[in-house]
Order: sequence, then structure tokens, then C-alpha cells
Amino acid sequence: MTAPPHATAAAHDSGVRARRSFIFTPGLNPEMFPKALACGADMVCVELEDGIAPKDKLDARRKGLALFAEPPGGGIECIMRINCLSTAFGLDDVQAVLAAEAPPPALMLAKVKSPDEIAWLDDLLSERGHACRLHIIIETNQALEAAHDIAHASARIDALFFGGIDMAAELRCKSEWRPLLYARSRVVHAAASAGIDAIDVPYLDLQDADGMVREAELARDLGFCGKGAIHPEQIPLINRVFTPDAAAIDRARKILKAFDQAGTGLVVVDGKLIEEPVLREMRRIVSVAERVAARR
Repeated sequence: MTAPPHATAAAHDSGVRARRSFIFTPGLNPEMFPKALACGADMVCVELEDGIAPKDKLDARRKGLALFAEPPGGGIECIMRINCLSTAFGLDDVQAVLAAEAPPPALMLAKVKSPDEIAWLDDLLSERGHACRLHIIIETNQALEAAHDIAHASARIDALFFGGIDMAAELRCKSEWRPLLYARSRVVHAAASAGIDAIDVPYLDLQDADGMVREAELARDLGFCGKGAIHPEQIPLINRVFTPDAAAIDRARKILKAFDQAGTGLVVVDGKLIEEPVLREMRRIVSVAERVAARR
């Protein structure tokens, strides 16, 4: 499947925002939503999928959708994770979103297998007139194989999330950094090709803060822009790893200024030759830093 002409990297250049951290909150327990919004995460995702038992799906869907009746505000990106689109629960979720007068600002799609699923949902949302953005979890082997095409399947897509737990089960490997490095790299490459964000899987050992920080740093250096959390205690550490430091911000601004003044495709900054393709990353660093500062 080839990328539709409207789903290009350029379409996303103006949509840079801080996505350093995210946390789930169960749709079944709406009283937990305000606490999640206040925990410091850049993204809060209302959960309808794995965290909800089959007997509670209907109740969670009803209560979860009700949370979006009024925009939460505060500059936090709010998402709702719906069930796999190839399941009855997922189809029920889609029908409920389409029927809603105030749908979630964004939907997270679980266990995606092909770009066709995303294109189908995009068409339905467009027909209804809903502006929902999309976040796609790459957690199946089929999705990993089609990651590039999935990333380009809709101009609504803002990020690819790496679902390491399910991916490890599918690949029959340990859920550790080294065995999953190839899979993580495929997700980063696919996201970069579409000019969208890549966000890493949560670290499941709440008692190992040092291990989580090390994995977050590895993910950052590989090209991820953020990482999930399973508990609010992890959020400050994750945010710190994925927030550009003062030196990085100063360098980015210096490079942008140099290109602006030079009007050429390459410049020399601090004795190093810098070419034009780095500009988007420099703009991203400055934009994320400004958005983080504005929320403080």
C-alpha cells in the first residue's frame, strides 16, 4: 500500500507538541481521570481495552466517553484507547464514538494489523465530521511488518506507540531492550518517515527507577520522543529524560538562527558543518521546550 498524497511529513511539521510521557486511566473509574490529569504526564489515555474486563466494557465505554463532554484543558493531550477494530468490542467502541456529540480529541488504536484498518476508521470519522486524531500502537508482528505503510495510512496520525509486551509475546522473545531493539528501530524509522512521533512502551518494574531511567535514555537516543508510565511516580523521571536540556535548546536556537541568516543549505556552527535536514529536529527541540515552559 502506498502512502496517500495528503499523509506526508510536511503535514505534521506544524503540529509539534510535548509527548514526553503518557499514563492510562480506566474508563470504568472516571473519578481517577482528574488525578491522572494532575500527575504531570503530557498525555492521559482513558482505557477501554486490556485494562477493562469483558463484563465491564459497556460501562467503561459509557463512562469513558462522558469524560469528554467538556474539554479537560490544561494543555494535556487526552486520548481514549479503544478495543481492536477487528473485534466486536472494537466495533462497538467505534459506533459509540461516531454517535457521540463530543468525541475524544484522539483515539489510540490497539493491536492494529494493517493500514487498511486505519483508512477505514479515517473514512468513518470524516463522514461523521469528527476531528479525532489517531495514535497507533505497533504491537503485532503484522503491524511491525507494515509499520511504514501504517504510519502513512492517515493524515490524522500523530504518533506510533511501541507495544513491547504484546510484541515480545508474538516474537517469542524476552521483553527486554536487546531482544526488542530491531522492533523498536522499525517503529522509530516508520514514524520518522511520516514526520510523526514515536513513543516507547512503559517500564513495568515500579521498584527499579534506575532501570527505567536507563531504558528511557536508550529509547530517547534511538529516536523516541517519550515513554509510557504505569504509575504517577514514574512521570517526573520520564519527563526529565525527554525534556531538552539548556545546552540542547541553546544549540538548536543557534543553528536555526545561523540558517536563517545564511539562506543556504548548510552552515558551520561551533566549527561543525550542519546541513539543512537537521532543521526539523532543531525546531522540534525548541517547540517542545517552549511548550513545557508554558505549562509550568
